Amino acid sequence: MEETTSTTPTVTLTAADRCDRCGAQAYVRVVLQAGELLFCAHHARAHSDKFAAIATEIHDETERLFAEHGSGAKAAV
Repeated sequence: MEETTSTTPTVTLTAADRCDRCGAQAYVRVVLQAGELLFCAHHARAHSDKFAAIATEIHDETERLFAEHGSGAKAAV
């Protein structure tokens, strides 16, 4: 997933941030002109081509999944 640079400071996502599609923990924040969307790793991958074209910023923390859950998490994501 390609990240777009922005001058807006980005706050780290927490366990309280939930995916707008399924309610799982969010690891990707997509900033749009009208607001922001949060996605779990699965839904971020599933919709990345759609939001990449319209996002002003993409903040991707999916690498935390591997750090938090070990190398076996890659297959489960």
